[in-house]
Amino acid sequence: MNPARVCDRADLSAAGALFRGLADPTRLAILRNLASGEARVVDLTGILGLAQSTVSGHLACLRDCGLVTARPEGRQMFYALAQPELLDLLAAAQRLLATTGQQISLCPNYGTPDC
Repeated sequence: MNPARVCDRADLSAAGALFRGLADPTRLAILRNLASGEARVVDLTGILGLAQSTVSGHLACLRDCGLVTARPEGRQMFYALAQPELLDLLAAAQRLLATTGQQISLCPNYGTPDC
């Protein structure tokens, strides 16, 4: 086996983990909102119309992935994007989606079912 291929698989495994972390629409919505600045859980629940426990769970996932930071201030916690490069990745994804049209949505494995 080619040693370079083993290294590539390790790199791809980390990339796969990153994309699994970004795979949930709620986490993407949270990240999109944090792109405009810090927010508290209560801010995000109001914007997204989701339960506090749902938003908190997704923020914990994003923190575990190193994509979001938390800054305590008194009894509140302010969340922010940890890596500005994430904005570039999300913008690139939007450009890709714009070029593929509905193909991604129609994907039999990951698309949205019509029924």
